[in-house]
Amino acid sequence: MNAPLSAQNKGLVLQWRGHRFYLDTVLLMTSLALLLFGYVMVTSASLHLGDKLAGDSYYFPRHQLIHIALGLMAGVMAGSVKLETWRDISLQLFFAGLVLLIVVLIPGIGKVVNGSSRWINLLGLRIQVSEVFKLIAVVYMASFIDRHISVVRTSYQGMLRPFLLLGVAAFLLLKEPDFGATAVILSVALGMLFLAGASLWQFGALITIFVGAGVALIMTAQYRLRRVLSFMDPWDDPLNSDFQLTQALIAFGRGEWSGVGLGSSIQKMFYLPEAHTDFLFSVIGEELGLVGTTSVILLFMVLVWRAFVIGQLAETSGTRFSAFLAYGIGVWFGLQAFINMGVNMGMLPTKGLTLPLMSYGGGSIMVMCAALALLFRVRSDAIAAVSAKPRVRSTWSNV
Repeated sequence: MNAPLSAQNKGLVLQWRGHRFYLDTVLLMTSLALLLFGYVMVTSASLHLGDKLAGDSYYFPRHQLIHIALGLMAGVMAGSVKLETWRDISLQLFFAGLVLLIVVLIPGIGKVVNGSSRWINLLGLRIQVSEVFKLIAVVYMASFIDRHISVVRTSYQGMLRPFLLLGVAAFLLLKEPDFGATAVILSVALGMLFLAGASLWQFGALITIFVGAGVALIMTAQYRLRRVLSFMDPWDDPLNSDFQLTQALIAFGRGEWSGVGLGSSIQKMFYLPEAHTDFLFSVIGEELGLVGTTSVILLFMVLVWRAFVIGQLAETSGTRFSAFLAYGIGVWFGLQAFINMGVNMGMLPTKGLTLPLMSYGGGSIMVMCAALALLFRVRSDAIAAVSAKPRVRSTWSNV
């Protein structure tokens, strides 16, 4: 028996210039919790660093607050654009992303940090180009699946064609070098094709090719091989190549069940490198213990769950592009969070990936807020489309 969506199931309804926006309150609370939790932990992890580098203890917290404000603005801008427009300009966006990946490699334009040219300065804000390209890749893949769903499900060309372009992007990313972003983008694209119904044998063959290519890249680059060897035995050289990982593991060990207390971390005091960015999760483990880390994991699980629920609702409304856009964002956030946490806990080799919505960084915060805004837009448009129908499936009573 079919039943219409109730006002409660639609969530909070906002009115703006005669238009209704159906806000997902669960996703909103989860996103705000991650942003605020991240801000508190970035503040805790960076006070001493700001004092040393800029003579101002609140240098990083103040800038992170600006990043969050800019992220909210970017979200409003992204959410105000029609989803049909995102679909129509997806290919142009992709080529614009390739141009950015080329520009960042030009000496004098690309900002080099720790031997990697990944950033460009834009209006005083340092933007990591690979973060922008992650969102572009998700939009492009959602558009490709929408336009070529039958080819994706019946022919190897459906798997091969998008990866011809993504392969160019991967090459440029590896030139920076940024192996972590490359792995995330290709994995998210694979996940989206799998959800679209790609043939299992083709999917398995492509995974085999990617794994083989990854092994080859690791074996042919000394710094990547050193990271893998450090990951396999972090206590072999704890004061040199394994220093970062061993300090992260010490942080988790000190945290135990409930942590040493907010602001009381010892490892962040110039022992643990990148404590406010890539290794923020280790500081959470030390200061808030298992309780804090489990809370973060649960928040990301809720976020990914909402993304998939929104994707299913969009499929029901008949908007395939919107559905796979939501799926792609969910896979992206979940995968990047999993890799960052895995690196912090010594489960995966070290990668330069931030913890979504939590780590310090303007470009990352802005791009991910924009991605969340697209999720909100997908749900609102899907509910508007479903509500316009006389009846919808009762299975969506909890969306």
